[in-house]
Amino acid sequence: MKTKWTIDSLLEFELEVKKQFEGGRINAPIHLSGGNEQNLLDIFDMITKEDYVVSTHRNHYHYLLKGGKADTLMAEIRGEKEGCCGGNGRSMHIYDPSINFYSSAIVSGGCAISVGIGLAIKKKFGDKNKVKSRPHVWCFVGDGAEDSGHYIEAVRFCASRELPVTFVLEDNDRAVESTKADRWHNYQPIVAGNSVRYRYHNIFPHVGCGQHVSM
Repeated sequence: MKTKWTIDSLLEFELEVKKQFEGGRINAPIHLSGGNEQNLLDIFDMITKEDYVVSTHRNHYHYLLKGGKADTLMAEIRGEKEGCCGGNGRSMHIYDPSINFYSSAIVSGGCAISVGIGLAIKKKFGDKNKVKSRPHVWCFVGDGAEDSGHYIEAVRFCASRELPVTFVLEDNDRAVESTKADRWHNYQPIVAGNSVRYRYHNIFPHVGCGQHVSM
């Protein structure tokens, strides 16, 4: 049975990852979510078991909400063989074909993957108006990916071919530590029918946390 996640239980998981990292039990980079729990709970209400999720280096919440098991994810983050990738993916490289979950730690790297999955779905199931239901692809990217040609090209390609792909921009106004104003000055968001955006304030810093972990 799929776990019923809440704001508190999602944050509790991330705080445990933080605790174990600072305690020296995790010896690989981690990117914590925080502050966007309700946004994702609302979005994943629309995502079905058959749908595909393509995530980023910050993927813990996405994996759990898609149906991944917390103990399997924690084992993966710690590099243990019981993890969903046998301990090889760690925090930033999570995939689990059993729940149609994939990720790329490359900024905007999931966009082309999502295009490929979308093309395969359309080839297999045909146009949406010819079938009652077909899987959908949900490609999550940060606002730093919005700066990338990979993102723009994928959005346009999917729109022009009516592929079953939705791009979800998780906008915390940061690419590392640079705001959109720093990067683009007179910034105007990219608007497309197959792209949605939510804004949030990330409660964990990208850099400068001041915590050195000695292994």
